[in-house]
Amino acid sequence: MSDEPPLLPDYSGACVCNVVPSLLGGFTEAPQWFPPAAFSARQIVLLVLDGLGWQQMVERRSITPSMHALTGGPISTVVPTTTAVAMTSLTTGLSPGQHGVIGYRMAIEGEVLNVLRWSTPRGDARKTIRPSDIQKAAPFQGERPPVVTRADFAGGGFSAAHLDGVRFRGYRTAATLVHEVRILVGAGEPFVFAYYDGLDKVSHEYGLADHFDAEIAWCDRLVGEIRDLLPPGAVLVVTADHGQVDTGENVIGLPPEVLEHVAFQSGEARMRWLHARPGRQGALLDAARAALSPLAWVRSKGEIIDEQWFGPTITASASARLGDVVLAAKGTIAFDDPADTGPYHLIGRHGSLTPAEVLVPLLVS
Repeated sequence: MSDEPPLLPDYSGACVCNVVPSLLGGFTEAPQWFPPAAFSARQIVLLVLDGLGWQQMVERRSITPSMHALTGGPISTVVPTTTAVAMTSLTTGLSPGQHGVIGYRMAIEGEVLNVLRWSTPRGDARKTIRPSDIQKAAPFQGERPPVVTRADFAGGGFSAAHLDGVRFRGYRTAATLVHEVRILVGAGEPFVFAYYDGLDKVSHEYGLADHFDAEIAWCDRLVGEIRDLLPPGAVLVVTADHGQVDTGENVIGLPPEVLEHVAFQSGEARMRWLHARPGRQGALLDAARAALSPLAWVRSKGEIIDEQWFGPTITASASARLGDVVLAAKGTIAFDDPADTGPYHLIGRHGSLTPAEVLVPLLVS
């Protein structure tokens, strides 16, 4: 495995947490890293393509002509490089340490909350773990823009946590996503936020091979269709929440000398949090470093905070959701947790701090 250090986000600069504040006037002047065409526009459509990493896009230049016709370059996402965290940073303009959504699976008072499903092993957690208690910041600088996203997200706990108060516009198919954007732009909306998750789904189920190529080509068509429907004076801004790696069958169980110190796990396969048994924090860290340092960046909770993985500020409530030791996977491996289950076997994954996962595009028409 590589000895390169983890690629940490640029929380004060070119980072997804600064995209919405830049577009909605949250800064006194336009950032130099942001393509300037966005700031002379009368209308803006911000399209988030879930799972579109900068490296994956550049490697497929021949099948992404619409994306490559736009102006821009790579920016960083947040830690961990996963949808629940990055989408909350995108909408709120805050680092994970500030908004408190610090993982796909978070430890909340001894339970592990699956943020995207907003459930614990006991089931639906919307009443027992209220989204407004987990994430209190208003999205979109307190404005109420229309948000075009999947219709079945309406009423979900994660939607309440990162989209509270927006004007929700649900779509059923990609064609109706485009149509909803057309309606809103035609009605003169100054800012429209749209989200499409097809590429991330395909990566998870099929990896980064032919199916991924087919889906990224479709995403490029989606970009082109939205760009072409915009009237003069309107711009399309494209970004993403994270990139991907193809882990395939490289899923590793924790060795017994590590597991004997572990009470439970949270996080995900490429950013796995280990929660120590009482009094075993030091022993867990030592065992994890001895056994897993070639495969992962192994850090204690204190080291993570000192190195500002979650941003320069971390609230007490966010800190309480972290485990005692984190395993941030190097290369293309993943760490197994039998309690971390889903509807299908994952091949493409994300969550760690490799360039393939951290760097995402910021493109402007």
